[in-house]
Amino acid sequence: MIELIKSALSMGWPALGLLVGLMFYFKASISDPVANKRAVFKTFIGFWGALLLFMAIANYKMNFFGESRLLPVSLVLITSMTFMMALYFTNISALLKIGGFMFFIAAALSGYGNWLPQVEGGFPPIEEKKDFSNMPQTELADEGEKIIFGGVGQNKVQGAIGKGQCPLCHAFHKGMLGERAPNLDGIPERAETQINDPRYHKGNPAARDSNQKEAFAGSGTAENGIQYIAESHACPSCFVVAGFGVKGTNDKESPMPAIHKPPISLSLPELAAVDTWLYVREGREAPGFDEIVKSYEKFIPESDRPKPPTEGDKAAGGGGAALMADGTEPVDQIFAKGQCVACHTIPGIAGATGTIGPKLVEGTNAPLRIKDKDYKGKAKSVPDYIMESIVEPSAYVVKGFPDNTMPKVFGQKLSAGALKKLVDYLSQVQEGKEPPKAS
Repeated sequence: MIELIKSALSMGWPALGLLVGLMFYFKASISDPVANKRAVFKTFIGFWGALLLFMAIANYKMNFFGESRLLPVSLVLITSMTFMMALYFTNISALLKIGGFMFFIAAALSGYGNWLPQVEGGFPPIEEKKDFSNMPQTELADEGEKIIFGGVGQNKVQGAIGKGQCPLCHAFHKGMLGERAPNLDGIPERAETQINDPRYHKGNPAARDSNQKEAFAGSGTAENGIQYIAESHACPSCFVVAGFGVKGTNDKESPMPAIHKPPISLSLPELAAVDTWLYVREGREAPGFDEIVKSYEKFIPESDRPKPPTEGDKAAGGGGAALMADGTEPVDQIFAKGQCVACHTIPGIAGATGTIGPKLVEGTNAPLRIKDKDYKGKAKSVPDYIMESIVEPSAYVVKGFPDNTMPKVFGQKLSAGALKKLVDYLSQVQEGKEPPKAS
């Protein structure tokens, strides 16, 4: 407020209003003592009316391009000025009061809209159709990085995530967090040795120490590193790295979905681009495009192979920029597509038993967290808090869980309809009570 007054005074107009008022005052005091009090009153009203008007202009100028959400203050100041001037201009006071009431309603609606958590809208950018098979290896690797992280050069950016959704579980650099799945730093070299692990049973899939023995009946086993990587993507539970299995399965079942199937559904050329990046980023020569594709064909039957993006996919925003969920799905599918189930325990959602993030009983949690003295967010209600937690996860970090674990892209990767379904469901989930129906 002090800054607004300074800005308004710097314009000089309130001082001019005061000067004009003083002229009226001295003139009135000489000619008519009775008008003295009236002149003082008009001078006071005129000065404060001018000050409020130019404070409103200063606020509008200062905050138009900012993110402080203070633009409605301008409307509040103009409302106050209008009602004050109604006292000054008694002959049109009714008109001024009506105008003031309209400004008041506009300020209330604008203020409410500005204080809601903001979600960036718009359609994902359209991706042009590309022929991965004829790309130079470095260009193909760039496409792989886009699929994994959403853009070239994003692999070290915390929370960066692309169509492949790999960073939701994997880390890719030494020292980076990867609690849900193995760190993929050095995977080209490790892949060559993993197939010799006694639990893998390369020569006899039936003897594998896992709940799923092969990708499909008669699919065989990996014979080299690139085939091991392909099988790991197509059949994650065929071999689970020790320590990364679903809790309670003794590392015999993987929490990772097959990435050629929904919700991720990468095509074979896209998978080849991802694997090429895994090699090239470490300065290694990657196997050829055709060799990688043939490796996947060994573990993915033709009927299960997703088709590459076509011209018809453009309307849906195909390629790496596609939404995880468009809001037409049942809420349990939205939780699955966003990989929420891998990190959180969510009552009523099948498979949602993760422990990386807090348990989502938000009907109970949200009111308590809003009142927490450490809460620095802007939410005033349970739905607002849940929306804020999804689109701005660092606004409030639940005690006992590290910051920057949850990606900050769900405001762009989930449609407004999908976000609303998540918020509506989680608002009803309370500790100790039966959860709502998910489908």
